[in-house]
Amino acid sequence: MMQKYDIAAYVWPSYTGDDMRARLFWSEGYGEWQTVHNVKKNSVGKPKNYVWDRRPLWGYVNEANPDIMEMQINCAYKHGVNVFIYDWYWYDGRPFLENCLTDGYLRATNNNLVKFYIMWANHNANHVWSIDHSDECGNEIIWRGDVSFDTFKTIVKRWIEKYFSHPSYYRIDGKPVLSIYSIKNFLKSFGGFDGAKEAIAYFREEVKRAGFPGLHLQLIYNAFEMFDFDGKFGASVLDVYGMLDFDSVTHYNMGTRQERDNDYGEMIKIHKKNYDEMDERGIRYFPQVSLGWDANPRFRKFQPCIITNNTPENIQKAFIQAKEYVDTHNLPAPLITINSWNEWTETSYLQPDNLYGYGYLEAVKKVFKDQ
Repeated sequence: MMQKYDIAAYVWPSYTGDDMRARLFWSEGYGEWQTVHNVKKNSVGKPKNYVWDRRPLWGYVNEANPDIMEMQINCAYKHGVNVFIYDWYWYDGRPFLENCLTDGYLRATNNNLVKFYIMWANHNANHVWSIDHSDECGNEIIWRGDVSFDTFKTIVKRWIEKYFSHPSYYRIDGKPVLSIYSIKNFLKSFGGFDGAKEAIAYFREEVKRAGFPGLHLQLIYNAFEMFDFDGKFGASVLDVYGMLDFDSVTHYNMGTRQERDNDYGEMIKIHKKNYDEMDERGIRYFPQVSLGWDANPRFRKFQPCIITNNTPENIQKAFIQAKEYVDTHNLPAPLITINSWNEWTETSYLQPDNLYGYGYLEAVKKVFKDQ
């Protein structure tokens, strides 16, 4: 029997050592697992009552290995996660960390069980990924996320030929789905609103030329991105939704920095507040569930912004709320996005750990699969 809901978990593709440029951030050669593995050593200066001791039950595995991904796909599918959303980067004139998708997922023999789509993570790359530099110069830009129109054409060609044509690529009404993380950088890439509109028109036309009925373009609502756009100070991402004719909106992670310093019970209310805002503004929204927030593994200095009490039981309540949203809205797909499959260093992941075991995945299964 087909599962009724499309449960899509974001994949942060850094848990691999195959991209040599990743050594700029994780010199030991196995990606950001290095940060997770060394978290106790890097936390000696933090308050004594603060402890981050989570560990992956599967070990520090290489997610660019197809055998590893076959195991993870089977586990995801068994628990009701049937879509992966891959963070996709283009830095320094070429893709970055793409091998997690191309060498891991796409070479897995069972990738028909869990579909995938791409979120273009077009934010700037900085030192926040490097434990040696994150405290003092974390915001210093290493690679910019904005691109030229010619580069965008190269990227679009790659997406269409390498990914959209794959039988496991996630589509809505036959249209391949692609989401854009930073609308601010997207506007910057093309010199403002008119250029961005031209780029989107080009993208849609190229997708149709490739034989698809169209493109489903999704906007990531990032509450941090407030900007002066076309002379309107304080414009938000949602102001751009209709003006650039996006097809839908979802979140990557929920809440502002202040809201993240909270008990998860309050975060459930914040999720609901965001859902209601989308309704009030008439936006086609696919509900998102954030599993938590604690970025302390990436820093030696204590970061006080932490979501507490994000137990599987509380997470399950958030899933029920998202399910109710889908059940009561006329959406083109029963899609719910989750942050995330493996954001360990932000403490927002579904993968099994030493604290709750398979608890987060079991929460997904109880709400969306055991019906």
